[in-house]
Amino acid sequence: MKVKKVHQCLVCEKVFSTSYKLTRHTSIHTGERSYHCPECLKGFIDKSSLKKHQRIHTGEKPYHCSVCLKDFTGLSSLKQHQRVHTGEKPYHCSVCLKDFSDKSSLNKHQRIHTGEKPYHCSVCLKDFINKSSLYEHQRVHTGEKPYQCRVCHKDFRQSGHLNAHMKLHTGEKPYQCSVCPKLFSVKCALVRHMRNHTGEKPFQCPVCQKDFKQSCHLNSHMRLHTGEKPYQCTVCPKLFSAKSALVRHMNTHAGENTHECPECQKMFSSESFLVKHMTLHKEYKPYKCSKCQKSFLEEENLVKHLEIHTGKTPYKCSECQKDFSRKSNLILHQKIHEGEKPYSCSLCSQSFAHKIKFENHMRSHNTEQPYQCSRCLESFSHKINLVNHMITHI
Repeated sequence: MKVKKVHQCLVCEKVFSTSYKLTRHTSIHTGERSYHCPECLKGFIDKSSLKKHQRIHTGEKPYHCSVCLKDFTGLSSLKQHQRVHTGEKPYHCSVCLKDFSDKSSLNKHQRIHTGEKPYHCSVCLKDFINKSSLYEHQRVHTGEKPYQCRVCHKDFRQSGHLNAHMKLHTGEKPYQCSVCPKLFSVKCALVRHMRNHTGEKPFQCPVCQKDFKQSCHLNSHMRLHTGEKPYQCTVCPKLFSAKSALVRHMNTHAGENTHECPECQKMFSSESFLVKHMTLHKEYKPYKCSKCQKSFLEEENLVKHLEIHTGKTPYKCSECQKDFSRKSNLILHQKIHEGEKPYSCSLCSQSFAHKIKFENHMRSHNTEQPYQCSRCLESFSHKINLVNHMITHI
């Protein structure tokens, strides 16, 4: 009886049926790569791996799927692809029992349980679970944006970001809210929206334990504790902790309302303000006030509105002890004590603490009269003047 020879690796004690397989495996430990590609000089541990690699340069794809006729450079790639048609998932996670069609996907998945992050950024030393995530991250440092939109030619760092962007052009919105009829082009936007219905705030500040619906809101909030103000005005030396605050501030230098609402013709100084205003014209407002029947798009706006009926004024000025129902009103009021007047008129250099007073003042220069009487059609530059005028019709 012929005795079958067993070949064992001296490093990891793995057993092989042939000496060739052992030699090929040993090169993994030694790092030896004797076969090099003449095109890109990349090294390989055996001739078959080199031959498979060279098909990248030649474009040869000798293996064909009999179902969809797709071509592949290697037999292993074809077998892995065929599981898409058969639904076979032979690799199982021993922790959560999730199934995978190929071993590499299983290995990547298991790092979620082990916490292993074997790929490291050489610039900022950040660690990653897989190589593809490292490559995507490195583009932050290099500035590379290899994915371009074929419609508007905008560049992106990740293919996923490009795919999400393309839906803006196609108008595709495959993700629908199960509570309201709102549709979304990407799944993450739906997930964020659902928190308006559930009230979930999964992001918590480690300093003051305040909760937030979105991670970007937490990041902005954390700067209140760190004092970081990374956004600087290009006109004056003022710094801001949030980009939105910088945008609002920049409008004080411009002093112009160039964005018009197509519904009511009201003018706004930025596109973001116009977009926010446009929600007022939307018909679907699921949150209704039981006192005055006023409707709101978001639940948190209804909660703020209810404070008007309850008379609740939880925000107190530390200087004059005046009470306010909303935090935003308190912040506006405190500018009186601080002497801060961020809204400056570019025509007469007069400054204002509140934006609404600044806008009213600007109308005195351009003679804009947006407030019109519905009875006699007389127009006024300030709302209070219209209110006083309406009394004459009573």
